[in-house]
Amino acid sequence: MSLIDAGTAPAPASPASAPRVSRTRLYWILIAVLLAFFAVRALLGADDLTSAGAIRAALQLAVPIGLAGLGGVWTERAGVTNIGLEGMLIVGTLFGAWAGYQWGPWSGVVVGLFAGACVGALHAIATVVFAVDQIVSGVAINILALGVGGVLGKVFFEGKESASERQSPPIPDMGTWSIPGIDGPLGDLEAKHWVVLSDVAGILRGIFVGLSPLTVLAIALVPLSWLILWRTGFGLRLRSCGENPTAAETLGVNVYRTKFLAVVISGALAGLGGVYLVTVSSGTYLEGQTGGRGFIGLAAMIFGNWTPLGTAAGALLFGYTDALRLRSDSSSVPALLAFAAVALIYLAIRQMWRIYQTDGPSGLARRLGPSLVWLVAVGAFAGFVALGVSAADGWGTTGIVTLGLLIAAGIGYVGVRLGQRTEAGALTLYLPAAVVLGVLTLTGFEVPNQFVGVTPNIATLLVLAFATQRLRMPAADGLPYRRGEGS
Repeated sequence: MSLIDAGTAPAPASPASAPRVSRTRLYWILIAVLLAFFAVRALLGADDLTSAGAIRAALQLAVPIGLAGLGGVWTERAGVTNIGLEGMLIVGTLFGAWAGYQWGPWSGVVVGLFAGACVGALHAIATVVFAVDQIVSGVAINILALGVGGVLGKVFFEGKESASERQSPPIPDMGTWSIPGIDGPLGDLEAKHWVVLSDVAGILRGIFVGLSPLTVLAIALVPLSWLILWRTGFGLRLRSCGENPTAAETLGVNVYRTKFLAVVISGALAGLGGVYLVTVSSGTYLEGQTGGRGFIGLAAMIFGNWTPLGTAAGALLFGYTDALRLRSDSSSVPALLAFAAVALIYLAIRQMWRIYQTDGPSGLARRLGPSLVWLVAVGAFAGFVALGVSAADGWGTTGIVTLGLLIAAGIGYVGVRLGQRTEAGALTLYLPAAVVLGVLTLTGFEVPNQFVGVTPNIATLLVLAFATQRLRMPAADGLPYRRGEGS
């Protein structure tokens, strides 16, 4: 019997062990963010931001990413890097569709989950048992999955009705789930477009009306994973393997078995994400339909600081911005830019208040000088660009996008350089970015379609960039382990 348990052994570092905002303050911050978001929606008339359709679409787009990211949490908390999540998603789509069109969607769920677990076991054998480089193994799995998908797609689907080697026959619908009696009242309230009340009604209607049972299952897996990993002895042993496997082995933990099981669970979750793509998102298998969601899931996991709840938030961020893009509401992206400007202004004010409390007015003025100079330069240039583009049509969309990228790169470079010399370096990012976004919004600048198409990626990258300093990966994540190496 293991000597380590949840009640007696010191837990490895976790999100609970780091200094963090109090829960009450966190709730107030969340409420303030939502109220600001609702106000921007009402002022700009971007009703789709909180519509039930947008929320429902966001959940549907977020689930495959979230399941892949959740799989990453399991394996990396055990100390094994899993770059092969994309390949496990691909295998899940293939086998889920093969079983789903023949025996029903729930058969596809079981088979796709099992197929993903098998690929996870392959990764575990390579990395845990034979100590193959974890990155190399993950990349090999991704390449292998692409090849297997092409070959088995021809075997499974070619010659079938309404199918080809790249597409499966239609998979029967799984149906939807709703809380009875709330659709009508919430729909009526949402249609009035009142601030806060209609927004809340739209969000609740999107969450509790017309959801696939598989969506409900995926949502339930998030708190379940947190409960297992942070509130059980098994979860403690697993996280110990990711923090200090040598110490865990000394205390009686079977490190190999724990790591192996974590990677298999990771593959099963990613396989379930693949099944979701073919049964809920599209209703059929299409070659290449994962679209890099496994890698985006890894980004969501990092954004979430290797925790289930944080990973779910990262997946929702990407799914929400992607849903707004796909719904083609021209007012949504400018409204998001306006909200981002408000958020950046708040961050700048908070940063200035911290400097003022620490160094007083003179210290604030001294540290704010470089930021204000850069702010004036960037603000003037951004205003010139916005006014010039609105007055002439000869710039071309490609030129506008290129210029915008150059501006962003310049802001980032100067911000980093100044940030190395002054505590107010963050202001060189917050203030200029807020001015650029504010000018673009106030001048009615029409966002180019190319920018709209990559809005989810830009949003994810920006959040990751601002959150990097608060992230902490497991101490032994990605490091090879051999039994007895610490003795």
